Amino acid sequence: MTKGEHTRDALVATTGELLRRQGYHATGLAQIVAESGAPRGSIYFHFPGGKDELATRALDAAGAAWRARIDAVIAAAPDLGAAVRAVCELLADDLAASDYQDGCPVAAVALENPSPVVRDAIAAHYERWLAAIAARAGGAQLGRGIATFVLASIEGALLLAKATRSKQPLHTVGAMLAALSSSAPGSSRPAGPRRTRRSAGRRTGRRTGPRR
Repeated sequence: MTKGEHTRDALVATTGELLRRQGYHATGLAQIVAESGAPRGSIYFHFPGGKDELATRALDAAGAAWRARIDAVIAAAPDLGAAVRAVCELLADDLAASDYQDGCPVAAVALENPSPVVRDAIAAHYERWLAAIAARAGGAQLGRGIATFVLASIEGALLLAKATRSKQPLHTVGAMLAALSSSAPGSSRPAGPRRTRRSAGRRTGRRTGPRR
């Protein structure tokens, strides 16, 4: 890695951490330079679009890293309910490890009113997460609806967990979503309708009930 690439990556990583903790408007270029150790003037050299371009790259990178960990948890789970519960446990542990400072990598910025280019980066992050959950929930329109409900619940639990400095909201939401998803597509329920003695008898022409 060249010196320039190292500087660029340091700017992106530092910006991502600051945006996650304090939002877009509270994060200034001077602070980014100071905390990243980058040379003065390096921001506009690597990011001619200034703060918006740097913030977009930082949100993309932070969101991708976060989703990669979540995707691995989802892929390893046996069903949708277990996946949701495992994700909530992971997020609760991460939040507690950061002393309740680090939540969703884009949520703090999403709650503000950033520029359109930054809003587009945030929307793309959520869209990719929705797609991952929807695929686990069976895809198509029903999967999309379930994914929206799951994502909204988890994001709300993250915010409440930060405010209360407690894992409990994420634990509670994880358990509730797991229970609700037990009958959703992608769950561990048996595929297809159950065969009853009466329906089996109709198909074979044999009488299965008790004789009078």
